[in-house]
Amino acid sequence: MVCDAGPLIHLDELDSLRLLGGFRPVIVPDPVYEEVNRHRPGCLEKSGLSLEREAIRGPRREETAVLGRLLALDAGETAALGLMEKHPGAIFLTDDCAARLAAERMGYAVHGTIGIIVRAIRMRLMSADDVLRLLRELPRRSTLHIRQSLLEEIISQVEKSADLSPSE
Repeated sequence: MVCDAGPLIHLDELDSLRLLGGFRPVIVPDPVYEEVNRHRPGCLEKSGLSLEREAIRGPRREETAVLGRLLALDAGETAALGLMEKHPGAIFLTDDCAARLAAERMGYAVHGTIGIIVRAIRMRLMSADDVLRLLRELPRRSTLHIRQSLLEEIISQVEKSADLSPSE
């Protein structure tokens, strides 16, 4: 998994970095590492996170560089896409819409913080009830920007797939 800063920051805010434990390693470029350390000092040294830091500053392919400029991606997002060139079979983890668009355009598998949280049910890392609790607390505990209507739809889908009623 190649990771952008947002999901690392948001999962740490939710005390849920452990959910990345099944991805070995989690690869981050230097600009992402530096950004995360600015916003959440020390979170990347937490136990249970198998992190691999790579010294890359940007993409090698012109298409990636052009997409980065067109979509006004920041240094971390651009460097993470550069790492995807090196690890094309990896999952790209980002919460940024423009970075997601660029990655999908290039044919990469892309997921975000919400996907990692919901995946925790299938991987038996969290119960459906715990995931629902975390999703409901997300606006209060995290800086992740998500439309309330989208979050409510995700919560409803998790309830349905877990066969839970909204009152549980």
